Amino acid sequence: MPGDAAPGRSRPPRLLPALAKGVLTGIGKHPRPDAALPRTRLVLPAVRIGLGRAASYARVCGYEAAEPLPVTYPHILGFPLAARLMSARDFPLPMLGLVHTGIEITQYVPLHPTDTLELTVFAGALRAHRRGTEVVMTTEARRGGALVWHDRSTYLARHRTPGSETRTPGKERPRLSGTPSPGPRELPVRAQWRLPADLGRRHAAVSGDYNPIHLHALTARPLGFPRAIAHGMWTFARCAAEAVLPGTATLRISAEFRAPVLLPATVSYAYETTRTGGTFQLRGGPDGRARVHLEGRVETDV
Repeated sequence: MPGDAAPGRSRPPRLLPALAKGVLTGIGKHPRPDAALPRTRLVLPAVRIGLGRAASYARVCGYEAAEPLPVTYPHILGFPLAARLMSARDFPLPMLGLVHTGIEITQYVPLHPTDTLELTVFAGALRAHRRGTEVVMTTEARRGGALVWHDRSTYLARHRTPGSETRTPGKERPRLSGTPSPGPRELPVRAQWRLPADLGRRHAAVSGDYNPIHLHALTARPLGFPRAIAHGMWTFARCAAEAVLPGTATLRISAEFRAPVLLPATVSYAYETTRTGGTFQLRGGPDGRARVHLEGRVETDV
C-alpha cells in the first residue's frame, strides 16, 4: 500500500504538535481490541541524521561513540511519525495516557550518522491485554531501497477488560498479551548508575520528546507521578549501550518496560551472557534487589 510521503523532507516532523493534537482527538474514544486500524503508512524518503545530532544522543544515553549509529536512534527519528498516526482522529486508541510496554529492534547491517534513510511507520495490529488494549507500531528504515532496520513497539491503552466474565466449561480462554509471568530471575549486577533529576530534560533535548511526565515534578504530578520519570527509551538505550558490543553488525534487541523510574534515582544494570547474546535487567536500588524496571535480551544470531 503506498505511503503518505513528505517529498524531499530530510528531518522528521516536530513531535510536540502531534502530542498536543493527541490530547484533543482522544476525547470520546473507547478503545477495544476489535476496532479497525487505519491503513495509513507515513514515509520520510530522505532522512539525513548528521554526526552532531547523533553524538549528542550518544552522550546522553551512554554510548561510547555515535559511529556506528546507536541501534536505538532510528526509533527516535521515527517516533514523530508514529505520534502523528496515533494522534489522528481515526486512530482507535486515545493517545493521551498510552504506555510504552515493549520494544523489539532488529538491525541487519551497521548504520552510520552520514546515512540517508527512508523511514516508514504504520500501525500493525491491535491486541487484547489483561489491562486494556495494545497497539503494535512498526518503524522500518531502508537504505538504498534495502531494509536495514526495523522496530516493533507496543503501546497500551488501559481500560476495563472482560477478565471477570464467566468462562465456558471445558473451553480455555485465549492467553492475553501482558498476562503475568513468573517473576524475573535475578541476574548478576554489572554496574550502578545515578540518574539525575534533570535526566528527562536532557533526553528530551536530544529526542524531541517533551512529554511533561519526564520534565519536572511540577509537570508530572498532575499526570499521576510524584516526580518526573525517566523516558522508557532512555532506560532501553542505556541498557543497549552496555549490552551491545561495539562493532556488532546484525542483532535483535528487545525489552519489556515493567515499572517507571522516578527521578532522581540510583539503579543497577544486570546482565548475563547466553549462547546467542545475553539477557539484561534494570533494577532499582544500588544493590539491584528492588523492583525490576526493564527486562530484555540481545541476540546476535539473527
